[in-house]
Amino acid sequence: MDVKELLAGLYSEQGRQNPYPLYAALHELGPIRAIPDRPAQSTVSAVAGGYEVVDQVLRDPEWYKQSPPGWQDEEILRTFESSMMFVNPPAHTRMRSVFAKTFTPRRLGALEPVIERVTDGQLDRMAEAGAGGAEVDFVADFAYPIPALVMAEFIGLPEADLAWYRQRVDWIDEFLDVDGKTPERLSRANTAAAELRAYYRELIADRRRTPGEDLISGLVEALDSGEVDLTEEELISNLIVMFNASFVTTVYMFSNGLPLLLAHPEVVAALPGDDALTRGCVDEVLRMEAPVHFLARAAPRDTVLHGVPVAKDENVMLLIAAANRDPARFPDPDRFDPRRSGPPSLAFGVGLHFCLGAAVSRLEGRLALPRLFARFPDLRVTQPHSYSGSLFLRGVDKLFVSTGS
Repeated sequence: MDVKELLAGLYSEQGRQNPYPLYAALHELGPIRAIPDRPAQSTVSAVAGGYEVVDQVLRDPEWYKQSPPGWQDEEILRTFESSMMFVNPPAHTRMRSVFAKTFTPRRLGALEPVIERVTDGQLDRMAEAGAGGAEVDFVADFAYPIPALVMAEFIGLPEADLAWYRQRVDWIDEFLDVDGKTPERLSRANTAAAELRAYYRELIADRRRTPGEDLISGLVEALDSGEVDLTEEELISNLIVMFNASFVTTVYMFSNGLPLLLAHPEVVAALPGDDALTRGCVDEVLRMEAPVHFLARAAPRDTVLHGVPVAKDENVMLLIAAANRDPARFPDPDRFDPRRSGPPSLAFGVGLHFCLGAAVSRLEGRLALPRLFARFPDLRVTQPHSYSGSLFLRGVDKLFVSTGS
């Protein structure tokens, strides 16, 4: 099987549901492979799945994110291209320095009681919904609301707005997939971006009138005082992208991870009260079932990457999820091992664009999972589950369980 056949397999429904055999086949071809006979309009010249090459490119600040053609004409792309997640230095450095100050140890410490309170509330709802053996949708009642409620409280979004907000998040995520650039998905993503921008403008105006203790209030105060080098429109773009990135990945960390954890009952039984084991489980879930499967970076100049020529401004597709199962870095990579030593996974990226919300996601996993299994030691999945069908953000959107109560 050559690299074109592997990519075709990844884009198939079977490949989207289980890409890991294809990633294993890619490792047999080497850490990076050129894509032969690619379409003339394609700027992706190679695909990389080796940990070393993916890590190298992500750490190199000269490899850059390439703006799609015509981005100025689309609301969703204008939003992306004015946020730190999608721009390059120096704009990236300027924006990230503002938001990096918000993810401080003090703020993370203040989130712990919030996560515990939100988790306990959702566990109460799960117990009520699952009484008498009734099935519960783990995503709707646990995996989604916990990170959404925590991030909403952190940023300053009213809880009542979250159902409305989630639909717009879904429209944006659909567009981000490799085959998401259809006219219909673009239209929905543009609508989502426009409506979210209007929503945040109103929220910012409200915080100017009545400031609180939330992130938006603090950023608006800093913006108006000239303390930060950021425009209001850039603030809005970053809030949209940060909320999406900071909670969708956590949703999938929980929903992708539950079947993996339940397949190891001895680990689940030991989780409550064992913080080191819990941290290992969170890291291993993120390694084996990374929510984000790929990124792309463009070459700053003509170069040779691990023996593969890449021309200036051509892109390399970086398969994060494949790198996380590279047998050269992770012995027996398909085995779940929460005591595993070795390099960190690339689930949250690395380098300039390392996910700012990674610490929050890990904290939510560390606090919520032991509570889940302490409350429901007989938790089990009751129906076969499938993945979203997206190759970019890959996760379980519905997962029916019995709480054993």
